[in-house]
Amino acid sequence: MLELYQWELSQYSEKVRLILDFKGLDYRKIEVTPGIGQVELFRLTGQKQVPVLKDRNRYIADSTEIAKYLDLEYPDRPIIPQDPKKRGLTLLIEEWADESIGIKGRKALFAAVSQDQNFRKSLLPTSTPDIFKSLIGGVPSDLLTVLGFGVGYSPDLIQSAIASLKQDLEALTLLLADSPYLTGDEPTLADLAVAGLSILLKFPSGPYLDLPASIRGKGLPIFSENIDYQPFFTWRDRLYAQFRRPLITTTSATGSAPTSIQID
Repeated sequence: MLELYQWELSQYSEKVRLILDFKGLDYRKIEVTPGIGQVELFRLTGQKQVPVLKDRNRYIADSTEIAKYLDLEYPDRPIIPQDPKKRGLTLLIEEWADESIGIKGRKALFAAVSQDQNFRKSLLPTSTPDIFKSLIGGVPSDLLTVLGFGVGYSPDLIQSAIASLKQDLEALTLLLADSPYLTGDEPTLADLAVAGLSILLKFPSGPYLDLPASIRGKGLPIFSENIDYQPFFTWRDRLYAQFRRPLITTTSATGSAPTSIQID
């Protein structure tokens, strides 16, 4: 079985999970705890970032490289078109989504969790011990703002990211106005990337993520409650209903709750 080293709330991990589900591939999720889990991941793969896909004795890092690998090794239900124009457009949109929705979505989410400790705690996986939820929820907002400067998340940059995301959502809504998918009549990597990367703006309404049921269908109000973007999120949720497998209770099959990475 394929193994996905991931972080449940990582939108790049979600992009890969959606691709795996679309292709109908069974996989096991292995949750990489930030910090110590990344040390073990580095020992295995030579880098610390998720997602990483393990296929037999091979490790593939980076969501784009994973997508290309899966289309090559598991060609059923291809996600990258062979037609040159559609292929180019698909890869262009996927790269744009990684650099725009992916990166800017993190900044927008950081602003929200910095100001709302209850929202901050609600984003933790349901399996997180209560003591850790209390510790994380108790971090002062002012301290998080200071820490944001340290990682390049200053208030000005966050506001710039939010403004850019508004334009992105407007553009996507227009592109989907008269087409079922971003590049034509069939879903491609472009659709799966955009849909998966958008989870930090508004969570899917179904049971797809290991997060409390109370935040399903909710997100950052500036996006999730704006009626101008509802056509996009309706499209995204329809795509999830078509292709994303819901969570199940066991830990050995696709869509299951993640197991923790084992440290030797």
